Amino acid sequence: MKILIDMNLSPDWVKVFEKYDIEAVHWSNVGEPRDKDTVIMDWARANRYIVFTHDLDFGSLLAATGVETPSVIQVRTQDILPTSIENIIISALRQFEFELDNGALVTVDQAQSRVRILPIRRG
Repeated sequence: MKILIDMNLSPDWVKVFEKYDIEAVHWSNVGEPRDKDTVIMDWARANRYIVFTHDLDFGSLLAATGVETPSVIQVRTQDILPTSIENIIISALRQFEFELDNGALVTVDQAQSRVRILPIRRG
């Protein structure tokens, strides 16, 4: 599993994921900070990374485009620091590892994690 951390999340997440033997890179190390979400998605797809974000636009992009990859982990909590939500993120990664490997949108909040298999179909 390889995780691409979006600009709206701290680079500190790289060390958190590495602690669990998960390869991770922050977007600031591979792209321009002001790149559009579509650029980030294209890079993640081409390089087989899962996008980790606090931006709800990624879920909308998946729905609008009907793509099967990349998978996206979307955090929906106010506090997005690793010290606060590390355990629930790692738990969600473990719980939905198969789905993330095969194309999914995983939404994580303090109470639960939900998964939608890609492509997201309308209607």
